[in-house]
Amino acid sequence: MTDQGKKREWVTPDWVPGHIETYLTDPAAAHLWDASAVGVNAMLPTLLLTTTGRKSGEPRHSPMIYEQVDGAYVVIASKGGWPEHPAWYLNLKANPEAEVRVSDKRFTVRAREATGGERRSLYQRMTAIYPPFADYERWAAKAGREIPVIVLEPLG
Repeated sequence: MTDQGKKREWVTPDWVPGHIETYLTDPAAAHLWDASAVGVNAMLPTLLLTTTGRKSGEPRHSPMIYEQVDGAYVVIASKGGWPEHPAWYLNLKANPEAEVRVSDKRFTVRAREATGGERRSLYQRMTAIYPPFADYERWAAKAGREIPVIVLEPLG
C-alpha cells in the first residue's frame, strides 16, 4: 500500500517492450542486453520466452536473463521481488510447453520448476550473473513468496 492507502500496481519496466521488438525483428542483436539501465554494468545473455496466455490463449513474450545448464535454460520468476508471481510463470503452470528464442535459434521447451537443493544452487548461479536477484529474493520473502526457478528443457 502507498502512503495514500492505494495499492501499488506492477508496471512493466521501460526497456522490456523495445527488447521484445528487437528480439522479434533482429534476435541476434537482442541476445545480449545492456543492463546498465538497471544499474548492472554488464551485457547479459537474454532469451525470449513465448508462453500461451492462460486466459487469452494468445502468445505472450517475455525477455529473460538466463544461464544454460546441462543443455537446459534456467530463468528466474522474480518479478522484481513483488509479492505475486509474474504472468509468464502462471502461464507456464497452466501449459508448460513454450517457445524460446536464444539469439537466432528458435525451439520448443517444456518448463519445470526446480526445488530443494537444485533450486538453491541455480538461484545462486543466477545471482552471480545478475546480483539484483538477491534483493528480489529478500523482498519476495517478506511478502511470503518464494521466487520460482524455472528450467526450460528443449524438446526433440
